[in-house]
Amino acid sequence: MVKERARILVVGGGYVGMYTALRLQRRLRQELRRGEAEITVVTPEPYMTYQPFLPEAAAGSISPRHVVVPLRRVLPHCRVVVGEARSVRHAERTATVTTLATEEQGAPPEELSYDELVLAPGSVSRTLPVPGLADHGIGFKTVEEAIGLRNHVIEQMDIASSTRDPAIRDAALTFVFVGGGYAGVEALGELEDMARYTARYYHNLTPDDLKWILVEASDRILPEVGEEMGRYTVTELRRRNVQVLLGTRLESCADRVAVLSDGQRFPTRTVVWTAGVRPHPILAATDLPRTERGRLRCTAELTVEGHAHAWAAGDAAAVPDVTAAPGTDCAPNAQHAVRQARVLGDNIVRSLRGEPLRTYSHKYVGSVASLGLHKGVAHVYGRKLKGYPAWFMHRAYHLSRVPTFNRKARVLAEWALAGLFKREIVSLGSLEHPRAEFELAAGGKPPYDPKGSS
Repeated sequence: MVKERARILVVGGGYVGMYTALRLQRRLRQELRRGEAEITVVTPEPYMTYQPFLPEAAAGSISPRHVVVPLRRVLPHCRVVVGEARSVRHAERTATVTTLATEEQGAPPEELSYDELVLAPGSVSRTLPVPGLADHGIGFKTVEEAIGLRNHVIEQMDIASSTRDPAIRDAALTFVFVGGGYAGVEALGELEDMARYTARYYHNLTPDDLKWILVEASDRILPEVGEEMGRYTVTELRRRNVQVLLGTRLESCADRVAVLSDGQRFPTRTVVWTAGVRPHPILAATDLPRTERGRLRCTAELTVEGHAHAWAAGDAAAVPDVTAAPGTDCAPNAQHAVRQARVLGDNIVRSLRGEPLRTYSHKYVGSVASLGLHKGVAHVYGRKLKGYPAWFMHRAYHLSRVPTFNRKARVLAEWALAGLFKREIVSLGSLEHPRAEFELAAGGKPPYDPKGSS
């Protein structure tokens, strides 16, 4: 039994936010029923996105609705507030939050009071001041971006198929991906595989007409799977006619021309930016200590250093890795985030009940990555796999980790059906502008450029 009534505020509905709230909901079931505890989750979206499945969603292997987990369904005993936390004053135990209602009414932000704070806002794309990036770049961090990119790729193939201008055709069929981490390599691998299949349905396009370029500033890609598997990935991509440019940076993409640091220029209508992430800006609007990289300074028990009743984990937290050399922090990835969330939820309950806290300790087991259908790389428990075995392990691992049995069953059913039937290659780009047709019919102007894509 908790010593006193506790109001727990969870900022963020991603891996850490959802799993922490889920853990608290289970451990405090009786207290929630008696009104002795209250859990509030503030999140910009009413769902959690399982990001490892974004490349497969972009390629059409998984339905977008099966990549997300509705928070209100899995957290029925929590209060879910769809909004943005703008600032946190932990000394006063208050958070400033804007919601859809406050924006609609033009009202000032709401003030939420709490007793225990969990900061888990995750991360945002790390961008650089590259000319033209804000105008023409495409991110790959949300399910909306993944589906938008799929529609965009097929739309470019439609443009190339219907034009006689060789310059427009070449630009439409050139796809530049910046960043050689998980997001960039998996997105490129899945979409290249999808586009190669799609090309068979165009009478005047072949897979060799498509130009895929991967730009990476360092001298290797996929460092998480090891140097050997990274070299294999480069060889595999180049075998598929993907240009892998290591030690190269994107200098500009203004006027739809990708200019690289080695002097190469590629007219293109597609620049996908996956060059890393940075901590969420909300962390700078708190009175809590941060590292030089902007993450919250945390202890191995997942508390914020020097601040009682403040907790953090995941991308937003610099958590000491007790299994590694002193001074080493846990990597900001999903493997640590999910496990940290469980310990975090347990430690909050232990703190409320006056019990000693647990130390987070987890040795990294390895990494898996998909390079397209039946292709992948893996480095797990010291064993290195490539090709079909690695791809199968990638699917098996993430199927076991995707939340809820409902999602597991739906994803497995879609994979089974995909093995029996052909791929779906339709583009539903109009979903991004659902009122465009009606506005045009009513005498208005379309709210987007019909000659191009987003």
